[in-house]
Amino acid sequence: MSASPIYLRQLEIGPMQNYVYLVGDPATREAAVIDAAWDIDAIIDAAASDGYTITKALITHFHPDHLGGRFMGMSVTGAAELVGRLPIKAYINKHEAGFVGRISDLPASDLVAVDAGDTVQVGKVPLTFVHTPGHTPGSQCFLVDGNLISGDTLFVGSCGRTDLPGSDPAALYESLQTLRNLPDDTVLHPGHNYADRSTSTIGHEKRRNPFMRFDSLAGFLSFVGR
Repeated sequence: MSASPIYLRQLEIGPMQNYVYLVGDPATREAAVIDAAWDIDAIIDAAASDGYTITKALITHFHPDHLGGRFMGMSVTGAAELVGRLPIKAYINKHEAGFVGRISDLPASDLVAVDAGDTVQVGKVPLTFVHTPGHTPGSQCFLVDGNLISGDTLFVGSCGRTDLPGSDPAALYESLQTLRNLPDDTVLHPGHNYADRSTSTIGHEKRRNPFMRFDSLAGFLSFVGR
C-alpha cells in the first residue's frame, strides 16, 4: 500500500468539544496546526509523537475557543502561546486580522492576513483558503487534497451559529452554497464534535444536512429564524 499523500490528524481538545487538526507533508515531516487552543502542550506533543514539526498555525475564525484569548470571564491558551514557543506565523483571514489583538495576545507581527483563494505550502502540500463568512466575517475553511477543514462554518448535520456579534445568516447561506459546489467525495472535518461521527462528506451533507438543502435564501432564513 502506498503512503498517504498527506498527514491529517484530528484531536478533540477542551471543554467545548473542539477539534484541532494537524495537516502535514509525509515527505518533509512539516505540519500546520489548525485552531490551536486549550492545550498547546498536547498539540505540540501529538505532532512530535508522529514525527512532525509544526511550521504554521492556521486559524478558521477569531472566536477564542479556536484562537485562544479572553471571553466570558475565561482565558483560553491558544495561538499566542503557540507562536511564543515556536518560530512560526499564524494565518487568519484579512477581515479579522485587524482585531485579533483585542481578543488574544497574538501580536500583529506574528500574523499573516490571507484572502479567499490564497494558498500556502505545508512542506510540498498546497493548502487553499476558502473564505466562508456568516458565522463570523472572516470565517475560513481549508481545502487540502480532497479534505475540507471547515471550522464553525459547516458541521456534520448542522452549521455555525448566526446569532453572535458579527454573524450574518445571509452570508452563511451563500457560503454553504459555495461548499455545495465542492465534489461530493470531499471529506468534511468540522470544528467541533457535535455529531455521532467525526467526519462526513460534502455529498452526504448535501443529502442529509437540512442547512445544506435550501435552494433559496428566504427558505434558509426562515429555517434559522431570521
